[in-house]
Formats: sequence, structure tokens, C-alpha cells
Amino acid sequence: MTHDAVPAPGHALWDYQPITAAPGPVWPGGRRLAVYVAIGLEEYRFGAGQTEDIVPGVTAPDLVNTSWRDYGNRVGAFRLLERLERAGIPPTVLLNTALYDTAPELVAAARRAGAEFVGHGISNSDSLAGMSAAEEAAYVGAVAARIAAEEGTAPGGWSSPWLTHTPSTLDSLAAVGYRYLLDLRLDDRPVPLTTGSGPLLALPYALEVNDSTTVVGRAASAAEFADMVVDEFDELLERSAEQPLVMSVVVHSFISGAPFRLRALDRALQHLRAHRDQVWFTQPRAIAAHLAAERALA
Repeated sequence: MTHDAVPAPGHALWDYQPITAAPGPVWPGGRRLAVYVAIGLEEYRFGAGQTEDIVPGVTAPDLVNTSWRDYGNRVGAFRLLERLERAGIPPTVLLNTALYDTAPELVAAARRAGAEFVGHGISNSDSLAGMSAAEEAAYVGAVAARIAAEEGTAPGGWSSPWLTHTPSTLDSLAAVGYRYLLDLRLDDRPVPLTTGSGPLLALPYALEVNDSTTVVGRAASAAEFADMVVDEFDELLERSAEQPLVMSVVVHSFISGAPFRLRALDRALQHLRAHRDQVWFTQPRAIAAHLAAERALA
């Protein structure tokens, strides 16, 4: 059964198309499920802006939560990169560009691991919310320019700090040259977004198989989060027999990089690895490039 796309109710940012619609192209090597794992590498301004806390209500100066977050850049991120290498999964890094200045050794380690750097703001104390269109355009452009200067290539992807947006965000991203957005989970397949500045693709981004929203936001245990990864994978792998799909896992250096969570996550990653002959372990840039090549051939 096939369905024509129709406008989504309430907005014109993307069209409605049910999962029963005609499938998209098969992934390289005849694989049916593409999997990417994103690591949030984040920097926070001390005592200013937004923060992610593990211990609520600490009075200023908050050395406790600051040290917890800094653990990620000093320890946790390096171990997460190591675990992904062991599992044969190329890392996708959601990068605050302030890390080029505050933790250059970490960025270098991610680069050596073959990471794709996705623009994730300058600092995670920032938010797009409340920015004017001009301010937002300058901000997302500054992130792209810094990554291009450091890596030699501008980022293809964007993920907003705190998943925040303004009415002009999609237009701003497309105008700067970002080609895909990692913020939304509206499908198990990539979805074209509507902008006034050119094409932009929403790649499936885990809002729940995400240690920030689930471990910190909902107090899930390390074992529960690992079970979520495994169950999401097993269900999507089975469903991918019907049509090619995309799965994502989102972790953060200071959350899943903690030793006891790392052990649980590693067990989940090894479960995924056991199915490596059926799965395309990849990065967003490769997914977007494959789809673009298929469109060009159509």
C-alpha cells in the first residue's frame, strides 16, 4: 500500500506520510537498518546560562554539578570513544565548539577516532530560544565556521543545545549550509523538512533512547537504559525487513561515561555488534550522502 504525502496538521514544517508508504532505498551492502551513535561533548559556562545537573538544588557556586559535567570531558568521553571503537561503530559527536579551546585533547581524540562533528552550539549553556532571526543566523553560522576552520570541512549536521528552536531555525540552518537536523523523532526514516532557504533533512534522533532525557530526566537506571537500547534495536531490526530504517542512540560524556553506566551501555553495544552482518553502523553524513546519491540516480 502506498500513500501520497499530505501536509501535516497544524504546521507546514513537514508533510505527513505514514510508515505504510513506499519504502526508501536500501542501505549500502543491502543492509536494511542503519544505526548511528551520537556522543554529546559539551562545555558549560561556570555559573551562567543553562546547565544539566545530577544533584538538584546546589547553591552557588555549584562546584558539585560542575565537577560532574567536567568528568565527561576529562574521563567519560575518552572511554565512550574506546567502547564505540570496540563495537565497530564510528562515533558521531554533537560538538560544542568551545571545546576547541577548553578541551582540545578531547576533540583531537574524537578526530583520531574518525568522528563526524555535528554542530551543537558554542556552549551548552546557550539556547536558541529567544534569539532574533539575525542573532540565530549569526550563531549557527559561527558554529559552522569554527568547525570548518578546525576540521577543514563545514558540518553537514546540526543538533540544537537543549533541542531549542525558533520560528526561523530551519531557514537559518539551511541558509548556512547545514543539510540535516538531528533533533527530531517523527519517524524511523529520514524526513524532508520545509524551509525557505533550501533542502534540510530530519534524520531520526533518539528523544528517549537518550541518556539525558531518560537517565537524568526520568531517573532510569543504567540497566534500564541498556535494555532500552537493546529493545529498540531488536524491534527496528525486525521491522527493517519491511523497509530500510534508521536507529539512533544518544549518550553524553558525563552521563553514560560514568563507569557503572559505561559497563551497562557496553553490554548493549556488544548486542548490537553481534548483528553487524545485518546492520550498517554509520554516521549521519553517510546516511545523507547515500540518500542524495540515490535521488540523483532516480
